Amino acid sequence: MPVKIRLQRHGSKKRPFYFIVVADARSPRDGKFIQKLGTYNPLTIPATIQVDRQKALEWLHKGAQPTDTVRRILSFKGVLYLKHLLRGVDLGLFDQATAMEKFTKWSTEHDAQIRKRQDEAQRNRRSRRPMPGRRPERRTENGGQG
Repeated sequence: MPVKIRLQRHGSKKRPFYFIVVADARSPRDGKFIQKLGTYNPLTIPATIQVDRQKALEWLHKGAQPTDTVRRILSFKGVLYLKHLLRGVDLGLFDQATAMEKFTKWSTEHDAQIRKRQDEAQRNRRSRRPMPGRRPERRTENGGQG
């Protein structure tokens, strides 16, 4: 049975919200699934992603194939990097402790970048919002005369 890790659409029209699920490749997009791994909300800035890393890693080790979008999401969350490091442990290139150390270092740097992006987006939203108590200037068509 070919298994895929893919997005399952929820939400109303023009307001998408997705579940990240493990499903049989032959089942329909919003049909029956085997297990839910997380959620993805593309409407927030930046997009909100919640994934159970351990479950996703287990399914990748079992041979589940992620779709292109889910592959990008798993890469962003570090699941594919963790799989890569654990493969190095299996091959004997380094030990488990070194792999976890590398992953935690990457994770802290990545979290700092995400926080920086969120702060920047919040600052941009605040700068676009008009100041409370101030009226916007009215423009007249004939240059301010009469």
